[in-house]
Amino acid sequence: MTSTIFTPVDKSSWINSFDPKKRLFTGRSYLVAKRIMDLTLVILSIPFWLPVLGIIQLIITFTSPGAPAMFTQYRTGMGGKRFRMYKFRSMVPEAEKLKEKFAHLNELQWPDFKITNDPRITKIGRILRKTSLDELPQLFNVLKGEMSLVGPRPTSFGTETYKLWHTERLDVMPGMTGLWQIIGRAQLEFDDRLRLDIAYIERAGLWFDINILFRTVLAVFKQRGAH
Repeated sequence: MTSTIFTPVDKSSWINSFDPKKRLFTGRSYLVAKRIMDLTLVILSIPFWLPVLGIIQLIITFTSPGAPAMFTQYRTGMGGKRFRMYKFRSMVPEAEKLKEKFAHLNELQWPDFKITNDPRITKIGRILRKTSLDELPQLFNVLKGEMSLVGPRPTSFGTETYKLWHTERLDVMPGMTGLWQIIGRAQLEFDDRLRLDIAYIERAGLWFDINILFRTVLAVFKQRGAH
């Protein structure tokens, strides 16, 4: 399978500018270097993001009582292993139970779920999603070695819903951000996101990861839609 057939990649020539043959690190050496980069960036930035976590937690607690400000959600990681991913709560309490009530408004192919102006999202939740700050607690997942800063986003649904070609994304560690966060955000269907994940896997390298991190920051500041 080659990424040349993937429409999302065709629209982003900067992705094709990364030649897998010119990578400085490959295989295990890349994985070690990537882990070192993840830990270095996260640990050095603790004085900046840890106070932000505390402030956001207090705001959610006071503006939307009735449930914890931070919660864990089972996601599918490397090798299909399920793990608890941390997130800030951006919805009303018992939002999962309300999903069935609003299922007829779902704009994506099930099991993906997205509603424009989702009525379950709180006011502060809309700000958190717009700025991607609801994902900030996943830095703890990075420290624990369950996630990387860059990689395919872990799905909430298990591998039993995957098609065979989808499983290629399970060969690498999931990330806080990836190609579809900076290209399509929540507007892409699952299959298109998978194509971008595979395109990333084929080109994975430190310089590519750094470019994705930089473009993620730009995408957040441009507020290119909530996820």
